[in-house]
Order: sequence, then structure tokens, then C-alpha cells
Amino acid sequence: METWRSTRRLWLLGGALLAVLLGLGAWLWSPVTVPVQVLKPRELVHSVVATATFQTQHRANAGVQIAGKVLAVPVKEGERFQQGQTLLQLDDSETRSALAAAELAVQQAEFKLRQWREVQAPSARASEQQARANLVQTRAQLTRQQDLFRQGFIGQAALDEAMRLFQVAQAQALTAQAQRQANEDEGVEQSLAQSTLVLARTNAQAAKARLSYTLLQAPFDGLLVNRNVEPGDMVQPGKTLLLLAPNGLTELVAQIDERNLSLLRLGQAAMASADAFAQQRFAAVVSAIAPGVDAQRGSVQVKLQVAAPPDYLRQDMTVSVEIEVGRQAAALAVPIEAVHESDSAHPWVWRVTAASRLERAPVTLGLRSGAWVQLLTGVEAGQRVLATAGAGLREAQRVRPSQS
Repeated sequence: METWRSTRRLWLLGGALLAVLLGLGAWLWSPVTVPVQVLKPRELVHSVVATATFQTQHRANAGVQIAGKVLAVPVKEGERFQQGQTLLQLDDSETRSALAAAELAVQQAEFKLRQWREVQAPSARASEQQARANLVQTRAQLTRQQDLFRQGFIGQAALDEAMRLFQVAQAQALTAQAQRQANEDEGVEQSLAQSTLVLARTNAQAAKARLSYTLLQAPFDGLLVNRNVEPGDMVQPGKTLLLLAPNGLTELVAQIDERNLSLLRLGQAAMASADAFAQQRFAAVVSAIAPGVDAQRGSVQVKLQVAAPPDYLRQDMTVSVEIEVGRQAAALAVPIEAVHESDSAHPWVWRVTAASRLERAPVTLGLRSGAWVQLLTGVEAGQRVLATAGAGLREAQRVRPSQS
């Protein structure tokens, strides 16, 4: 009886073990259902996505040239202005007084020059003629006195007086001659009067220029982006008070990871959109690539020109930009997750043979576009490859393909 029970237990244990082995074998040898993709040529576009800001091609930091008190700022942020329009006005009472004084000095200098021309010069010529005539008279008188002295009709005192009068007349004639020469054209008096007039006019021009500095006028047609001044403020030269954006070409300025620098080229097409208007995309073109890299951010500045910006764009608005850096019209591509060791030197994919068995296919990767990557070598059109990595699979394993 005991022997029969032991034998029975052995048979039951053996049966259970056999059932487990049969189940394991069925699991090991039954085909695994896997998603596959039939390779077909498809268009593949590689793009670089970045965040950019919208702005005009250049900007101007506007400020005052003299210190003063702000009387008015007629333009508000976001308003457009025209060339020559007043953007800021300073208190001009002091500069106007200085200009009035300078203009009065010009009038005085002009009167001085007129006085020289109409009074001093003619008077100097007349004085010289009178002095010459007096000299001729005193010389003749001296000659007569000398004759009378030799004849004994007059004494030494009379002769000396005649000599003195002659010498005085001679000195007066020399003085009158010098005065006349000084008042001639290109003479000292004319040069002095003209230089005084030139100096007065220069001071007046400087005063007029200083008065013009009390008005800050727009250098071009444009838009007021930022305003850092209000009426009543005391301002100093050298400080930016208004940020101006001229009308004209607009651009997007983006910071792009330096790892993508080798992909970027001038003239590449791009599409951009603002978060608030995501459905309204607009075109842009790469117009400039900075020669240097920002070491702190590890990025390179790229500018994209926008020929026809939409009306909703605002200065410094943040937009998303997608730059097309590569395109293949007929590429064999698979999802990037289907490629094993994609970052190594020897990537590979699972290829499904005609007998529905797996085999490793070494491939060469090409263009990447989002979640897809191009396969340059190792596979051909029409072949089936796994669309996912397929964890736990092995070489030559039989599978049941499920085409998506």
C-alpha cells in the first residue's frame, strides 16, 4: 500500500513537471506579435526649433545733449512717429535768454564794422590829409624863420619855436598816416571789427544749437518701443530716455544651441508663430549668423529676416521659429526609437525576414526630423523592420508581424 502511494506521487510530480516544460516550450517557440513597418520612400524634413524675439533690424537709444528739466514727452509707448516730430521738450528759458544775448552781440559787432567803414576809415583819411597840410605849412614857416635868423631879424627863441612846431606837425603826420593805414581795407581796425563779428556770430550759432538741444526730434519714421522719462524729471546727457525702432525691415533674433551650428546656413527658410496666434504662421529667412558663441549659454545668435510681418507682431514679442536645415524627397526612415545604439558608431535595427524571423541589420543614419531618422545603408525599400526597439527579442526569433 505504501509503495503504491509513493509511485502515485511520483507520477503526479512527473506529470506536473511535464506540463510546465510543455508550457514553457510553447511559450518559447510560439511567435511573438511585433509591430513592423514596410520601408517606403517618404519626404523627410530636418528642422531646428528655437525661441526668438521680434524686433526691427536696428534700434536707437535716444537721450538729451544738455542737462535740464523735462517739460513734455508728447509720444507714448507703442505710438508711431514721423521724422522731425518732437519726442521730448526741455525747459528752454535759459537757452533762449542766452541766444538773445548772443544775437545782440552780433548786432553790436555789425554796428562796429559799419562804424569803421562809414566813420573811422574816412575820418582817418581826412586826419592824415590835414596833418600833411599842417606839416607842409610848418616846414615853410621853419624855412622862413631860418632865413630871418641868418639875416638877424629874429632871435634864437623864435627859431626854436618854429622848429618845435615843425617837429610836432611831423609827428602828427606820422600818427595820422599810421591811423589811416590801420583803417584801410585789410588793415588792423577792419580785421578787428570783422573778427569781432565772426566771434559774435559763432557764439550766436552755438547758442542757437544749444536751444535746439532742448527739443529731442525723431531722426526717422518709427515706433516708440520704450520710454524712461516723464514731465518734471531732471535729465542728464548720456542717459537713454527713449528706445526708438525705425520703420523698415524686421527680424527675429534667436539663440540656438551651438550643437546645431554646423546645420545652419544663410538663406535657409523658416516658419514662425507667436504663442497667442499659433495658427497664424509667417515666413522668415536666415539673414545673419553670429561669428562667435555665447560661452555662458552655449548658444549662437541667429537673425532671421521677416519680409511680410503680420499685424499682430509687437516689438520684443516672443515667437517660436522652425528653421529648415535639410530635406530629402525620398528617404527611407523609421522612428528613432526603432534604432538600437543610435548614438554609437554602430547603430542597428531589427529586420524581419521573409520567414518572419528577426535579424540584426547594421545601418547608417542620416537626416533626422522630429521622431524620425533616415536610414542611408543597411536596408532597402520594401523590407520590413520593427517600428519599436522590441525588448527581450533575440536573433533568428520567429515573430508574428503586425503592420501598423
